[in-house]
Amino acid sequence: MFGDQGSAGEVISRIHREEWARVVAGLARRYGDLDIAEESAAEAFAVAVERWPEDGVPPNPGAWLTTTANRKAIDRLRREAKRDDRQKEAQLGYDEPVEPLGVIDDERLRLIFTCCHPALAPETRVALTLRMVGGLTVPEIARAFLVQETTMGARITRAKAKIKAAKIPYRVPDEEDLPARVSGVLAVLFLVFNEGYLATGPDTDPVRHDLTAEAIRLTRLIRGLLPDDGEVVGLLALMLLTESRRTARVSASGELIPLGEQDRSSWDAALITEGHQLVRERLAAGVAPGRYQVLAAVNAVHTSAKDVDETDWSQIVALYNQLIRLDPSPVVALNRAIAVAELDGPEAALTTIESLGPALAGYHAYHATRAELLRRLGRSEDSRDAYTQAITLSGNTAEAAYLSRRRGQLG
Repeated sequence: MFGDQGSAGEVISRIHREEWARVVAGLARRYGDLDIAEESAAEAFAVAVERWPEDGVPPNPGAWLTTTANRKAIDRLRREAKRDDRQKEAQLGYDEPVEPLGVIDDERLRLIFTCCHPALAPETRVALTLRMVGGLTVPEIARAFLVQETTMGARITRAKAKIKAAKIPYRVPDEEDLPARVSGVLAVLFLVFNEGYLATGPDTDPVRHDLTAEAIRLTRLIRGLLPDDGEVVGLLALMLLTESRRTARVSASGELIPLGEQDRSSWDAALITEGHQLVRERLAAGVAPGRYQVLAAVNAVHTSAKDVDETDWSQIVALYNQLIRLDPSPVVALNRAIAVAELDGPEAALTTIESLGPALAGYHAYHATRAELLRRLGRSEDSRDAYTQAITLSGNTAEAAYLSRRRGQLG
């Protein structure tokens, strides 16, 4: 039935990645209820899993899923209490949108602004967006947040209930309200991108292009709304320059390839050119940069070097010095220390790394960085222990494979 498209499971997984956000967003707009949207979409995909292996994939999978999900939603509304009023409400949804469209008509963007409403806690906004827009499972999101699945499930459920109780509108904010709301959306999009860049699910691809591409697409849309917002431009540049290296990041055997060992000829030159142009655009503006603009500049330095030996580490350290004034977080300090190790040697960076231990004890990259520095200093036993901690904490299969090989090389 599936021919050259691959096995039934592969095809359905691909279509889930491509269509989940569209189906959920369309249902959310129609019914104004995220629970109905999510559950009806999930039921539609369950029907697809049952039928498509026998019937074949329909010509327009997205339309088939949307139609099936709408039927499931209507069935649910009919079963619920006060069904007469709810049925009328559902029927109205076919004729008019629940909310005005706002300044741009994109259902997934409307869904993101709903999930990122300031009435919700920051960590809840990210979790809800990863679930409703990215289509990640609750276990995958729980691993990203280093919390129990039951805790994350309850967090998402409470967020959806709060949106319903507070009547948070399903729309893009009006033009005058956008600047105040956009920073929260950018933070969520950055984390969605990062989940695609280094996926945490053990049963998912180590690099999820569907998530990175969706984050880039939505960031481009926001840039169209706010073309003069430096942080929007900066985030887009950062994503493009990071995405340019995607195909070089995992080996044929499924192992992560660190930046210094990547085949730079395989980097996407078009994305690099666009990213560099955006960075130069912000430099020419003469406005003090924000966090995303500085991170984009760091990536511009990396992607300007023909090989790792040509990397201008002094400029990268200077940029991290600037960034740490904007964002004095332990993760930024860790990344700065990595650059210092390249500029001044591992011993110069290790003291800083060790001081970050209490704050980053549960962060796999801290232990991986410490393992590499200890390795370079000849402290093999300590390095091996640090690799073990990093492997235990890493949720990415390619990264765990790379770290395991590095640990094995210690003998």
